[in-house]
Amino acid sequence: MAENQLLQRLEGFDSRFEEVSTLITDPDVIADQPRYVKLTKEYKDLEKLLAATKRYRALLDTIEESKVILATENDEELRQMAKDELDAATKAVPEQEEEIKLLLIPSDPDDAKNCIVEIRGGTGGDEAALFAGDLFRMYQKFAESKGWSLSVSSVSEGASGGYKEIIFNLTGEGVYGVMKYESGVHRVQRVPATETQGRVHTSAATVAVLPEAQEFEVEIHEGEIKWDTFRSSGAGGQNVNKVESGVRLRYNWKNPNTGEMEEILIECTETRDQPKNKERALARLRTFIYDREHSKYLEDIASKRKTMVSTGDRSAKIRTYNYPQGRITDHRINFTIYNLQAFVNGNIQECIDKLIVAENAEKLKAAEL
Repeated sequence: MAENQLLQRLEGFDSRFEEVSTLITDPDVIADQPRYVKLTKEYKDLEKLLAATKRYRALLDTIEESKVILATENDEELRQMAKDELDAATKAVPEQEEEIKLLLIPSDPDDAKNCIVEIRGGTGGDEAALFAGDLFRMYQKFAESKGWSLSVSSVSEGASGGYKEIIFNLTGEGVYGVMKYESGVHRVQRVPATETQGRVHTSAATVAVLPEAQEFEVEIHEGEIKWDTFRSSGAGGQNVNKVESGVRLRYNWKNPNTGEMEEILIECTETRDQPKNKERALARLRTFIYDREHSKYLEDIASKRKTMVSTGDRSAKIRTYNYPQGRITDHRINFTIYNLQAFVNGNIQECIDKLIVAENAEKLKAAEL
């Protein structure tokens, strides 16, 4: 039976859970941060899997017990109770099996991380910058609905409004695992505010979502960083223009994919506090290097899986926002909804849920579960 095969696959996880439980209390393991973080994640994953397995075994036991009562008991009230329990448990088993199968597939280790989001106006000039601004406000409202913290680290405003480029951090539980589906080219079809003849134009903006790297994941020689300070511009009163709170770092880094040296330039003007700006610039540097060093790994995974819900190709057109028809279309899964206004106001979870379901279905198929 299928359930027996599934139970066979679950053998050994109890003992591994006990082993990991012991390891994460070992002072030597705690001192080794990379190993400790990895084991802590494994502990949480195993805890979820074992809880699901316990529920699954309870359902199988209920089915067997109910069948015995129906086969041996004459009391009609007891038989009806057993029949109700049998029906409920039989109905719940496939859902529980699905949950366990998904938990058996190794999750993306980056899913639990915070993320850095970069939005850039693409083709379309001023209208593309305005659309980039719309996307930023969409994610801002979505982050508020999720209880995430958002902080802007770099802004380049468009001539007619919006942003040529805006970079911001999102902090919260499982942020990257949700936001990674937003990476790619977003296309808008609408009549621009600058259009006098009412013609619909097509413009685009690119969104890149990067998992925020931890300090121990990337080796940076901080002594080789060249720092500059400058006066920030923009809102914030007179102090922002008088105090050199903005920071700029330059760092020479050897690209492992090409073997060539590259100069990385990062600016941060987010706060009036120079040390905080330095700290955030360093976080962006770590994330930039982490992203580059892991890009080949991500490409390999994507090519092996050939998933239609690709999260690594930032040049792929993923979604169209059609204002005349009030329509949103996600091209990865051919999902169309007609609630554009609600969507751009941050109500994007339904689309992300559809993408997660589609990707999980592909993962199960690839893992032959």
